[in-house]
Amino acid sequence: MKLIFAVVNGDDSAAVSKSLSKNGFPATKLASAGSFLSAGNTTFLICVEEDKVDDVINVVRQKCHHRKQFIPSTPTYGTTTTGVPSAMPLEVSVGGATIFVTDIERFEKL
Repeated sequence: MKLIFAVVNGDDSAAVSKSLSKNGFPATKLASAGSFLSAGNTTFLICVEEDKVDDVINVVRQKCHHRKQFIPSTPTYGTTTTGVPSAMPLEVSVGGATIFVTDIERFEKL
């Protein structure tokens, strides 16, 4: 048995959840947040037989999309003509998924 931790952007969470269920992969959902953007994520816990790991990853891959987002930045140098520091927003890529796969020694569904 394998345990898959799939950390998914909040915008993709509903589509991933629906697709996992539709494909017969029950999952536990946990609310989580990233440390860089402190944005809302969902962490899915999915326990499957080893031969199904790639199937689960493909379901997640199909439903998670990268997108661009602008975030405020803190200036490290320079000021405007008024003497106030100028902060240009930064464009960052968000979305997609981060997946961890671990061995499971024991699994029971009570």
